[in-house]
Amino acid sequence: MGHNFKLVAKTLFGFEEILANELRDLGGLNVKQHVRMVSFEGDNGMMYKANLACRTAIKILKPIHNFTTRHEKRFYNSIYKMDWSQYLDNDKTFAIDATVHSDYFNHSKYVALKAKDAIVDQFRDNTGDRPNIDTNDPDLRINIHIQQDKCTVSLDSSGHSLHRRGYRQHVGSAPINEVLAAGLLLKSGWFGQCDFLDPMCGSATIPIEAAMIACNIPANINRDFFIFKKWADWDAGLFDKIKESLLAKTRDCAFSITGFEINPKLADLAKENIEAAGLEEFVKIAKQDFFKSEKHVDTLLHIFFNPPYDERIEIEETEEFYQDIGNTLKQHYANTNAWLVTANLEALKSVGLRTSKRIPCYNGPLEARLVKYEMYAGTRKRKAE
Repeated sequence: MGHNFKLVAKTLFGFEEILANELRDLGGLNVKQHVRMVSFEGDNGMMYKANLACRTAIKILKPIHNFTTRHEKRFYNSIYKMDWSQYLDNDKTFAIDATVHSDYFNHSKYVALKAKDAIVDQFRDNTGDRPNIDTNDPDLRINIHIQQDKCTVSLDSSGHSLHRRGYRQHVGSAPINEVLAAGLLLKSGWFGQCDFLDPMCGSATIPIEAAMIACNIPANINRDFFIFKKWADWDAGLFDKIKESLLAKTRDCAFSITGFEINPKLADLAKENIEAAGLEEFVKIAKQDFFKSEKHVDTLLHIFFNPPYDERIEIEETEEFYQDIGNTLKQHYANTNAWLVTANLEALKSVGLRTSKRIPCYNGPLEARLVKYEMYAGTRKRKAE
């Protein structure tokens, strides 16, 4: 397929180990975990595969240059000296994203501006003309990362964040990020081993991600565009072969995957998202109030849900709402592993059940907890006996 080079997959905090395992399973070499990122090696085929298949990656970056810098002038000169004609010409557009964690540089937007100036000046000096900036739909997206005095320049092979899977046509209020949903499902031990229920499914992100995991469907198979398709070395034939090889590894799910949604309009929107993902055979939506429901199978059930936060229910109802979650699980869902993720840590105390696992996580900027409740058939003591 071609020679190997270094690649970096960015992810959410806490998902580094999951992403590293994903990359190893896909054939990535020299995989190493870092904070919010995993480095690995591979060729163009591996880069295409990582973009298509990784459930917990946000971006796949291709580093092309490293240097040390503590001053604006050295930074500008180092960017200027790079041979940008390998990646750009005057007819193409580009955009720059910058991330800065440094005592020497304070503003990421200013760093991006100086990098843009250096690239534009090089083209103007060499050709008398310059490429244009397009922040929405560029031909090349460049990533600048500065950690103290270490600067890494990378090409962004993904374009838009990989959480934008391509199947979500509609969203409810406060929808969960697709990468976050997939990562938390994997942390809960879900791989399609039993019946599954999301009792408050909203626009169905969690049931869709659960079905894609259970059926081993590539995470971004419904996504139309990756920015590497605009690169000079884009290989459409190789991409199609990678896509076909991933699809050949999909499987049927022998168990039911269900979402409850009490809001009829939102339930209809969830069904449209499921159809857009091509998963109507595997995911069913019921217009059902979880608090008035009962478990209808005797076998093990995996529950996973993201109940509403305060912005979606009145604050005075929160304690009662979470009490009802605990009571419903205790009274009607024996032989169930129930996983709940919430950023309302105070309300979580009102569930009234003992957790068997508590995993810190973040939902955007909000500190959250992923907790597990083991609902036995009978008492815990009897289960142990």
